[in-house]
Amino acid sequence: MSKQKACKECNTIYEGENCPNCNSKESTESFKGRILILNPEKSEIAQKINIKKKGNYAIKTR
Repeated sequence: MSKQKACKECNTIYEGENCPNCNSKESTESFKGRILILNPEKSEIAQKINIKKKGNYAIKTR
């Protein structure tokens, strides 16, 4: 099992080499908090932090 990483560009939490959301290789294993967005169109939080796709996101990356 590989360790989860957070993309430094879009804050998506993922496992593997590249971010599945933006295809960036810039990632960190050190992140704080987690947001699970299920319906970005209706979510006030997703709109406030400009998330357009559902998924698992880090609140803060280091």
